[in-house]
Parts: sequence; C-alpha cells; structure tokens
Amino acid sequence: MTKNKQDLFEKRKKVIYDMMCDRIYTPMKEKELAILLQVAKEDRPALKETLFSLMQEGKIEVSKRGKYRKAQSSALIGTFIAHPKGFGFVEIEGREEDIFISESETHGALHKDMVQVMLLPQPSGKRPEGTIIKVLEHGIHELVGTYRQSGNFGFVIPDNRRILYDIFIPKEKNKGAVSGHKVLVELSDYGNVRQKRNPEGEVKEIIGHINDPGTDILSIVYGYDLPLEYPQKVLNQAERIPEEVSEADRSGRLDLRDALMVTIDGEDAKDLDDAVSLTYDGTLYHLGVHIADVSNYVQENSALDREALKRGTSVYLVDRVIPMLPHRLSNGICSLNQGVDRLALSCLMDIDDKGNVVSHQVAETVIRVDRRMTYTNVSKILEAADPQLLQEYEALVPMFRLMAKLSAILREKRRKRGSIDFDFPETKIILDEKGIPQEIKPYDRNAATKLIEDFMLIANETVAEDFFWQEVPFVYRSHEDPDPEKIQKLAMFISNFGYGMKAVRDEVHPKEIQKLLGRIEGAPEEAMISRLTLRSMKQAKYTTECTGHFGLAAKYYCHFTSPIRRYPDLQIHRIIKDVLRGRMNVQRQAHYEAILPSVAERSSRTERAAEEAEREVEKMKKAEYMQRRIGQVYEGVISGITSFGIYVELPNTVEGLIHVSNMYDDHYYYREETFDMVGIGTGKTYALGQKVKIRVLGADKETRTVDFVFDEEPKWAQCEEESGWERNQRS
Repeated sequence: MTKNKQDLFEKRKKVIYDMMCDRIYTPMKEKELAILLQVAKEDRPALKETLFSLMQEGKIEVSKRGKYRKAQSSALIGTFIAHPKGFGFVEIEGREEDIFISESETHGALHKDMVQVMLLPQPSGKRPEGTIIKVLEHGIHELVGTYRQSGNFGFVIPDNRRILYDIFIPKEKNKGAVSGHKVLVELSDYGNVRQKRNPEGEVKEIIGHINDPGTDILSIVYGYDLPLEYPQKVLNQAERIPEEVSEADRSGRLDLRDALMVTIDGEDAKDLDDAVSLTYDGTLYHLGVHIADVSNYVQENSALDREALKRGTSVYLVDRVIPMLPHRLSNGICSLNQGVDRLALSCLMDIDDKGNVVSHQVAETVIRVDRRMTYTNVSKILEAADPQLLQEYEALVPMFRLMAKLSAILREKRRKRGSIDFDFPETKIILDEKGIPQEIKPYDRNAATKLIEDFMLIANETVAEDFFWQEVPFVYRSHEDPDPEKIQKLAMFISNFGYGMKAVRDEVHPKEIQKLLGRIEGAPEEAMISRLTLRSMKQAKYTTECTGHFGLAAKYYCHFTSPIRRYPDLQIHRIIKDVLRGRMNVQRQAHYEAILPSVAERSSRTERAAEEAEREVEKMKKAEYMQRRIGQVYEGVISGITSFGIYVELPNTVEGLIHVSNMYDDHYYYREETFDMVGIGTGKTYALGQKVKIRVLGADKETRTVDFVFDEEPKWAQCEEESGWERNQRS
C-alpha cells in the first residue's frame, strides 16, 4: 500500500471510529453504514476492509445481528482450537470456559494460532461466543500431509483435519515430490481467507509414499515433531561411554552385588531400568528398588543431556520405540542386564505388616541382577503355579511369593486411603513385516505387572517425602484436585443410574471416586462411567511444588524409577546425588531453582505430545485392521450414546459408531435424562452396557474412524454405499 493510500485508509478509519464514539450514534449494519456514509457499491469492499481493521485493533465490535459499535470491553487473548467442520474454540489461560467461534467469525485464523478475540454481546447458546479480530502469532510452522500434483504446481492436503485449507506448493519448491508422497511442509505464507488465497509452503522433507510400509506411522511421528535421529555430536558422546562398569565408578558405593534381585519386564523390553529385591525377617519386609544410575553417564548440560531434555520421554509406538537416550546407553551400560555389574540409585525400605515404611535409605549402589524375568513367567508362577517354571526358578520362587504378599499389603493400604485405580485394558496390536495389523487384543495387567507397579509407587512416594522434608529444590509428579463443577456434573450424570457422591459442591475426596468405581464394577454402565470419571479429573503434570497426587491419594509423589525413559527422573537423580555427596550448597540450590521450572514445564509438554502420538497411531491401526473386515459380524457392548449415534466397543478394544442415519428400520431419538436411544413406533431401547451384534460398515484409516451398523438391520446391504466410510473415501 502506497503512502497516499495508507493515509486515506487511516483517514477513513478515523471518520468511522469518531462517528461510533458519538453519543447519538446507533449501532448499524454494514449496509446501513454504507448508505449513511454514501459509499458507492464498487467501494463497499474498502468499507469492509476498514471495519475489519478497526475490529482487529479492538476499537469496534460487531453484535450477533451484525451491527457495528464502539468496543464495550477489551479483547481477550488465547489459543484458537479449530474443529474439522469449520468452527472452533478459543482457550484462554485462567478462564474456565472456552469461547465458541462460529465458522463465519474465525476470519482466517488457523489451528493453534494465538488470537485476539472479542466476546459477542448476544450468544446464541449457553457458552460464550466471540469473533476473532486479530491473529497475533501463528502456532503451526510445519505440517505433514499428502502431496498432489496439479499442472504446474502442487498442493498438500494436511493430515491434521483441523487445518482446513490445502497448502499451495510452487513447482520449484516441491523437492521432487510426486502425487501420493507424504511430505513435511514448512509454511512460508498463511494465506488470506477474505482474498480466497490458500496458505503457501515448501516441501522440507519427503517422508515416503502412502503405499510404502511404515510411512503412515512416520507421518504421525513427523506431525508431532518427534525427533527420530540423534545429532552426530550426541552419538559421538554416546560412543565414548564405556560398556562395562569401571573400578573407579564402583568406589565409595554400597555394594549390593550379593543381594538376590531380579528385573521383571515385558518379553520384548530392552531398556531395563529397575530391579527389585526382597527379604522378610519375621517383623519387617526389606524391599529394595534399584534404579539404573543414568546420571553417572549423562552429565548435566552435555550434548546427551540437552538432547534428552529436548525429547523429554521415550515414545512407544506400535512398530517402534523412539528412545530418549541412544541405544548404546538405554540397552547397554544403563540397562540392568542379568549377570553384569551395574551402577544404581537404590531406595532401601523397611516396611511393616500394615504397609508403613518405618525406615528407609537412598544410596548410590553397585548391583548385579540374578535373573531377567518376564511378567508372563512371574504371573504363571504366582497365579498358575506352573510346574515347569516352579522348577526352573526354584531359588527365586520364595521371593516371588513374598513379593506377592507385600504387594497385596501395599495395595490394600493405598485402597484404604482412597487411591483410585482405573483398570482400563491396554491394547496390543500385532503387525506383519509390511506394517499391516494382523491381530488386536486387550493387554490386561496380571499379578506380576501389579506387583512391580506397587513397588515402584512406594519407592516414588518414599523418595518424594524424603526430599520434600529436606527442603531442597525438586521435581514432583502432581495431580491436582478435580474442578468441583466437573465433579458436580459427573454426580448429576451418575444419579441417573442410581449412584451418588458426597461433598461434590466444594471438593471431593479421592475415596469417593474409589467407592464409585467399586460400586459400578461389573455393571453395564461401568466402562462409560469410568471414562467420564477419568475425564472429570485434571491431568497429572510435573511441578516444582509438592501439591500432592489426587489420584493416588498421596501427599508426596515424584517420578524416580525410570531415568532411561523420563527426563524428570534423571533430573532428580542428580539432585539426590548432590545431597548424598554433600554438594547441595547455596550455589547448587540457586542453580536448581533457576532451571527446574522450565524442566518441569517442558517435561509435561513432551509427555502430552508422546501420549497423543501413541493414541493416534493406535487409532489409525485399529481403523486399518477393521478396513479388511467390512461386512463381518461381531458382538460388542454399547460404550456410549449421544444424540448422533451409539458407540459400541468390541472385545478386542476397537470402538466404532453406529450413526443414527444408519439405523434404518426406525426413527430413533436420544433421551438425555436417561442416556439411552429409543425407537419411535417400535419402542426399542438401546442402553449403556447392552450387548449387541454389529456388522462392520466401514473404516477410514485417514480419519481413524470405524463405522458399525446393527446386524439385525435388514437394509444394511442396500445402504452400504451411503456409509461414512464411502463418503470419506470419495473426499
């Protein structure tokens, strides 16, 4: 814009703003303003531009009826979360309710943009509504999508359905991509919705073709910005780390190599970072939880340490693990492998018959694991008394039985204080060499997994309490109390099923949640209420303040037991060793106080990204698995009912939707007060927990959705081509 045009534009803005500031001004629509100001028809776009600019500056606002006036309140700033259907929400820190943004009020904002939003004076619904007046900062700079060639240019269809615009790619910036390639795109221009100009970018990397094995999972890895390769400097540093424990490293440590101890992990685990030992003297259990001393090899602020902090956590996907530390460490010197000397940080606890830790010691140790055990084999020893395994591990069986006793004591103690145990089955997905899912099944916890869980929990609690009272800077694992309003809504929901909760107005004790889960156990609505209860709670995170863990009903809690795969554990190991060695002076305290807030915040952020990526891969592979089973009949359980359809979960943990449009024999309506679906005319009712037979109607790997239809519906075959899956395929 030339200087003269800019001056004219500013002059117009001043005229309109001054007019709206006048006390006699009455709010008007754009057309009314044009008539009043005698704006010619061909100049209407310039008026629209002027009004929008004033809105961006927060000087004026527009009502729900489209009338412009001087801004009544200051604009709010938040993050725009787009919905695939075009509308979205603005999340504002410290504000309980999000602000709804209709499609017409997004004004070109993209998913994750930091925006300035103005509240609309007359919301159409219950939640507050607003209009985006300015994009302050773009939140997405790179994205993953599918490249399509079109004449002399290309475009990328984003994998993230919340990004509603295809990305224009000039031919000279496609890096040789061809139609069907999954690519990583760097955005160079965010487009202009009012000028109907799409965002523009260049191909930064070609991930692979959509038909190549593994490209689908790699696309999710790139989409979540999970680092696959290590910088050469990090690899070089890892190579210099010795493969065996040196005599110098053993010096000054508590020698526990003669103590009988084992690791208990999954069959395919390679990074073994915890070992356990246990004896009983007739009065006290002497439990040792021995954790790999990773901090001995990963020095603070080294290349290895900076990379570990950047990653924050290991990521466990269906076909691969993206480790926090290079394999030379995680599978080598830092892994507590059988029969070799290893350095550890041990939490040695004396526990009475009621589960109380009466004394403890945290020490730098040298250990030697006697046997590498698996969850499966330990479970067979404890639950099935497998004769062959009893003979093979004869020397260890008494310790395993002792462990089962102590585990039960610790679990019961946690139960009594109100610890909440959500026992959702995990999913195990088995892929072939081409990455195609061959089997999906629930991966339930057994006696051995619970045993290790109990021992790790008590070690984490003991360490957290110890260092809290020593008043040193620390990283805690915190789980805040739930929001009373959410718990109140949950209480209203469960009352429809005859369940109640105490003290929901001000606060709720974890014991009330625990009691609720106990009452619904085995009930048809168990899965639904359990999930809703979990969603009513806040997300656990890392903090520098010890605020307690609501879910565990624990006053003190931290993550101490997995420094190979979690950065906070590695960080507190350094703090513990500084205390043990008498190095926690004023300068070290000040150092930790300075760095720990950012360590806690980054670790929480990387943990969330890893969990989301793991969930997305799982959902994608479930949809891919069901794609080859269209038309097959299964028995499942109704896991959710909404106004738009019924969710059914199969025994293999796959969940699909029966949309109301696919319930052909009858018209159905959703009864909100009883959370069921009723057929008009027939009176047929579908309720939570009800067993039903379904037929697989469709599945879409791209959208990660599965569609079902009731098997008894006779018109299914005629309507198959109308399915959501077919519609998705066409689009």
